[in-house]
Amino acid sequence: MYSYSDFDEAFVRARVAQFTDQIERRLDGSLTEDEFRPLRLMNGLYLQLHAYMLRVAIPYGTVSPRQMRQLAMIADTWDKGYGHFTTRQNIQFNWPKLPDVPAVLTALADVEMHAIQTSGNCVRNVTADHFAGAAADEIEDPRPYAELLRQWSTDHPEFQFLPRKFKIAITGAPKDRAVTKAHDIGLRMVRNAAGETGFEVIVGGGLGRTPMIGMVVRAFLPVEDLLPYVEAVLSVYNVLGRRDNKYKARIKITLHETGQTEITRQIEARFAELKPLFGGQDQRLLADIRAAFAPPVFRTAPTDAFDAFYRADPVFRSWADTNLSPHRNDQYAIVTVSIKAHGQTPGDATSDQMRVLADLAETYGHSDLRISHEQNVILPHVHKSDLPTVHAALVKAGLGTANVGLISDIIACPGMDYCALATARSIPVAQEIALRFNELQLEHDVGPLKIKISGCINACGHHHVGHIGILGLDRAGVENYQITLGGDGSEDAVIGEKTGPGFAYDQVVPAVERIVLAYLGLRQSAEETFLQAYARVGIGPFKAALYEADARDAA
Repeated sequence: MYSYSDFDEAFVRARVAQFTDQIERRLDGSLTEDEFRPLRLMNGLYLQLHAYMLRVAIPYGTVSPRQMRQLAMIADTWDKGYGHFTTRQNIQFNWPKLPDVPAVLTALADVEMHAIQTSGNCVRNVTADHFAGAAADEIEDPRPYAELLRQWSTDHPEFQFLPRKFKIAITGAPKDRAVTKAHDIGLRMVRNAAGETGFEVIVGGGLGRTPMIGMVVRAFLPVEDLLPYVEAVLSVYNVLGRRDNKYKARIKITLHETGQTEITRQIEARFAELKPLFGGQDQRLLADIRAAFAPPVFRTAPTDAFDAFYRADPVFRSWADTNLSPHRNDQYAIVTVSIKAHGQTPGDATSDQMRVLADLAETYGHSDLRISHEQNVILPHVHKSDLPTVHAALVKAGLGTANVGLISDIIACPGMDYCALATARSIPVAQEIALRFNELQLEHDVGPLKIKISGCINACGHHHVGHIGILGLDRAGVENYQITLGGDGSEDAVIGEKTGPGFAYDQVVPAVERIVLAYLGLRQSAEETFLQAYARVGIGPFKAALYEADARDAA
């Protein structure tokens, strides 16, 4: 894991001091709220419906046990005893008081964390595959490149006031676990015909009110060209991007209006200008960064305990089947800890749970934790012989739910419970869906099915790429929920199709139930997934199940 350099330490401490002074001037009235707003947003501080919210960066989702314990301390000391993990691999504290924010930022700096560039029209937190450095299918650990991008983009003088916010995601595996095609820049590690490692560069993805899947502007970019090429993309966007209409300011609109051919030409021309200016300095820095991401020293031990528990304990077996993923070392497994117990708020972890996760990572997980964009926590390196003990500790802490990838493993934004932009509730909808399918005892029979919920058109819940997507809107002062089907955030990314008219709040759960029951009736075997069945039969049978039954109920 990367540790701060002297420069990093001095930079973050100076930023804390600067923002502390700005907060003091806001508190004594020297700054108005209008004057303070851009300053607080540059430091990740939002004003939500009921209180301030501080969004803390977790670069590429990697966090240490020490940092996790500090987040727990912050939750207890200056918040309400919990934090909310987001789809940007960040953590949000929803209740800090403005006079306490300097103390929170100081506590973060003490463990090499900050909230810089978690808001504003700049390069936001660079996200990555949450299995990075552990996945069996990985070409190369992408986190050194993500760290290089983080250092380059932090306080970059040219890119602090872009036309709109800018999001980068990176994955080192063929299986895309980072939703790269729905980002402003998506980077997928690939190999060319000669076996050399490079990146497929995808530009112009994004969700929100105009969802688009990104376009490939470079099929193969040598790894040594990453930084000048990304700078070229941003440089072109900074010139071409619209500033007259914030709804048309993202790079996806710029690409659409300029055309893929022309914007690619401009990117390549700018890249040719920039590449000589780097002079290899970025590669020297990358070599130093790589050393910080050396794999742990894996131990060799029998795995009999895992095999015995798996055969004998159905509860453990159910958890292992859903929450474990293949590790590059056959004696190890990747553990996804569900932060989605049935009926709980997706992504919310209590301070006690954070401490349990820190302890488990330290004792059994080579002191490594990850936050996934799906709002779960990952222990990427756990020896199989330790899995029964880890599972027992997770169950005791309320973190042992065996539902990763299933119906109740729902992505949901904070919605109208917290967010000032939201037009509908998200959290209660997610809770009620999870409780309903737990009551029906269906989700394990249904198998992999990703439900994603957003409380407004900004799509923080990624509903466009949900197998079942739910978007909450305001219709004449009444919550109305639009449903989309067939979305996919993987390497085969596609935007979901709208089914038709929306549903009232109390109709959403029955509507989702009808969709799922229709799928169970349509699938050709238990192995045919929802997306496979949807691709085979199309939207028609699902619309019929949704609206014909709805019409009968109304009659």
